[in-house]
Amino acid sequence: MASALSVDLRERVVAAIEAGASRRKAARRFEVSPASTVRWHGAFVQECRTQAKPMGGDQRSHAIEAQTDLIRRTYEAQPELFLLELRDRLAQRGLRVGVSSLSRFFKRHGITREKTPATPPSRNGRT
Repeated sequence: MASALSVDLRERVVAAIEAGASRRKAARRFEVSPASTVRWHGAFVQECRTQAKPMGGDQRSHAIEAQTDLIRRTYEAQPELFLLELRDRLAQRGLRVGVSSLSRFFKRHGITREKTPATPPSRNGRT
């Protein structure tokens, strides 16, 4: 993943545009893309910021964490449910989440799901 360009460069580009240079001229002068100069200047004009917004990281766990009680109650009522079935039960109660989100939720909270064998052992002597 690419990293954000320096705040110093962004400030110099914005200062050049504010001093009267066109966005394309500023882009050529500082060897950045014209699209970047447009975005940076727009952010400066609208939000008074020249630093980059945070990149990466978790964007959605706060939504699922807000429903911790509902997830735990639904799971504890029937712990034998598969994640797909649990997801469907939660959807019936108004919470739409993905199976992988539920898996990560359980991992974050240290909830381990008990595994049961799918079929009983055979009788032909294997142990």
